[in-house]
Amino acid sequence: MKIKSRLLTLAVVIAMTLATAPPASAIGTPHLLLAQDFPDPDIVKTDSGYAAFSTSTGPVKVPYASAPAPEGPWRVAGDALAAVPKWAKPDGGFWAPDVTRLADGTFLLYFSAAVAPGGEMCIGVAAAAKVEGPYTPTGEAPLICVPGDGGDIDPQSFVDTDGTRFLLYKSDGATVGPPAAIWSQKLLADGRTPAGPRTELLRADLTSEKGVVEAPSVVKAPSRYLLFYSADTFQSSGYHTGYASAPTLSGPFVKADAQFLSTDLLGGKVDAPGGADVVDGHIYFHGWLGGGRTARGLYRLPIGFPGDLPQLG
Repeated sequence: MKIKSRLLTLAVVIAMTLATAPPASAIGTPHLLLAQDFPDPDIVKTDSGYAAFSTSTGPVKVPYASAPAPEGPWRVAGDALAAVPKWAKPDGGFWAPDVTRLADGTFLLYFSAAVAPGGEMCIGVAAAAKVEGPYTPTGEAPLICVPGDGGDIDPQSFVDTDGTRFLLYKSDGATVGPPAAIWSQKLLADGRTPAGPRTELLRADLTSEKGVVEAPSVVKAPSRYLLFYSADTFQSSGYHTGYASAPTLSGPFVKADAQFLSTDLLGGKVDAPGGADVVDGHIYFHGWLGGGRTARGLYRLPIGFPGDLPQLG
């Protein structure tokens, strides 16, 4: 009986992780929230509405925007990062920020920045008393900077149901060697101290991904963990959002057999949708504006999880 029970449990786990949602389709029109450069958006629900943060644009290190509701109106309000960390190049840019709140009310801002003087991207952290900042960098060195990764970028915090904190991020990979991968690093309750070894969640192993997986974002459904990610090169119209599912955060993650957001699936209404973040029944993402490659606007679509699988609309 024990053997049969274990086999049945294994069969259920396999069926759960292999299940995939129907292919995404253009359900309505993606709502353009910010018709200006606001790439790699991170959205945070606050006591008074919503906050958003993006990769550097021009002289603004970490642009900050706010809105009273998901549909807006959204307003870009300034720079969330008070100063350049001592370890970072001042003109290297700050990529794909992520904001989380600790139990004591402190807000942490994770970001990627180039290490001076070499230029390799690593992940740092800054702290603030308010969601909009200003955030002051903490520590004399990066939080995540793994030798041999070719750079570590795209941090995304996640707090599991038991309160355990994790930081997901991308290792860039290299021209020669393993392709890009997405990792999970457990953190102590302070959000600033790695605890134990990291875990590889998935790697760029599909032809359509062109050696790139990045911009992780995790959603916990009742029966599984859903990991959204971007793939292909961000300059290409083939850049898209996919997802993978697993019974636990440590995996194994199995990729869905269809892309979730893409230029074609959205009927050409958004060019290269990526950098997705799922918050409060909405999926936020960026896409190129005006048919060019100079600015990526912020878009929104409603999302649901029937059967614990993502579905637009």
